[in-house]
Amino acid sequence: MTTRKYKELVEQRTRQTLEKWAGQQSVGEREIYRFLHNLKGTSGTVGLDRVEQFAGSTLLYFSDDSDKVWLEAEWREVLFPLLGLFGGEEQTGAVPEAKYEANLPNGAKQQKYEILLVDDDVELVAFLRESLERKSYYVNIAMSAERGLKLFYESRPDLILLDILLPDQSGIDVLHQIIGKAKKERIPIIIISGEHSKDIQLYAYTLGVMDYVPKPVDIDLFLALIKNRFELKKEWQKSIIIDELTGAYNRKFFNQTMKQLVSDFRRTERTFSLALLDLDYFKQINDTYGHLVGDEVLQAFSELVRSSIRVEDTFCRYGGEEFALFMPNTDAASALLVIERIQKQFADMEFWAKQELFHVTFSAGVTEIRTSRDDPDELIEDADQALYASKHAGRNQSTLYSEYLPAGKAERVLKVIMVDDDALIRRIVAQQFMNWKPANNSRVEVSSFESGVQFLQSSWYSPDDKYIVLLDGIMPGLDGLEVLEQLRSRYPEVNLLVIMLTGRNDQQDIIHALQMGADDYVIKPFHLPELLMRVERLAHRFLF
Repeated sequence: MTTRKYKELVEQRTRQTLEKWAGQQSVGEREIYRFLHNLKGTSGTVGLDRVEQFAGSTLLYFSDDSDKVWLEAEWREVLFPLLGLFGGEEQTGAVPEAKYEANLPNGAKQQKYEILLVDDDVELVAFLRESLERKSYYVNIAMSAERGLKLFYESRPDLILLDILLPDQSGIDVLHQIIGKAKKERIPIIIISGEHSKDIQLYAYTLGVMDYVPKPVDIDLFLALIKNRFELKKEWQKSIIIDELTGAYNRKFFNQTMKQLVSDFRRTERTFSLALLDLDYFKQINDTYGHLVGDEVLQAFSELVRSSIRVEDTFCRYGGEEFALFMPNTDAASALLVIERIQKQFADMEFWAKQELFHVTFSAGVTEIRTSRDDPDELIEDADQALYASKHAGRNQSTLYSEYLPAGKAERVLKVIMVDDDALIRRIVAQQFMNWKPANNSRVEVSSFESGVQFLQSSWYSPDDKYIVLLDGIMPGLDGLEVLEQLRSRYPEVNLLVIMLTGRNDQQDIIHALQMGADDYVIKPFHLPELLMRVERLAHRFLF
């Protein structure tokens, strides 16, 4: 989508807003202020310079704190000259015209970094998302503080772009809630705002934001800044071997330790054992008590393990709620005794949240290196197979690997459902996904429905499965937003991700969809590689 198209969308939204207000007796001053505030930032970014100047100067007459209402005759006199400023050639604003770079036919290619964008200006969000994704960043969108906080804890982004003025609470309030965790996990936060007050900027920097970018955004400078910050983040990661949240070693150090111990075994036949430990039902802890309590559980678990092992042992956070323990000069039977002792101590540990006491357990799988199995991937596979046996047997137990264990984890099944009244679109998309093999080796099952009513009335849902629903925004009978509302009210989000498919001009549908809980959106007509990339990214977050 070119800059010209974004200019047309800004003009369309402006005319629709003024036409809507013309049908009302009055308009609140806060609503006018927010309209002009968003218009100022977006119009300047896409190159509507005269509109930006008008919105900026007119904004001075309104306040976000005022309860005043404006009659039509009053606001019309002030705002209607705005419509004459659209049209004609503008000199600034440009979206890079490079071809879309993502191409994931078989899950072979992942974008490097994930960005969380928290802003309620849909045109600006669309503009920034497309510009960033042309540079192969993946962009997660939240149009409210509540949604932004949810995605921050669930998706663990690599960088956050945060507006100050949000519909439900201020960006500064959001900053207070996330800055501590973001610092620990080295997630840069960049404020993007039309608030140019020096005091606000100083306060944001004092809290710990990395950058403060004023609206309108110069897209070339902005993309250079993002690239620079990710290069800096890459250098940080090279020097870090400790997981900041838990104090355990990180995945990088796990790989280094594995390589060192395997090399030592091949040279000296000095044995070692590997245990994989996974907290039971950890997702339920986060959902029930919140992610901050979940973090406290992870920290307590890590502290217990680190205080229970020898100096020569190495304890690593393997990913999420899964950990790994290397025990040099230790056979698997002896390692099992260590794990079972820690298991009992952890099960007895008490946690307190929401005025109730609860306990947490973990499951483990243990293996040891041997001449016939001295490949790192094979060792991890053996420990993982033993861990799965512990989970399958009821959790809160440990299992020694043996060749007689069941074959391993049950195959993951991801169900992709296409809901669209266009038969050709259904057929093309369904065929594409039937040939798709995700990078995580899940099996994909594809089904399609010609209407929201047909979909909802079918027996499509099982609580044991995972779903990604591709949902058309405009359909006869129930439209996509109505179907989305029913999905979010009837089914747990943990099992269901929704991507809205919307026409280019349905910007209000995008706003509503994201506010109602859609996980992503793709604009029609879409390129199949783009759609595959989005599903691949969501599937990876969904299944792991």
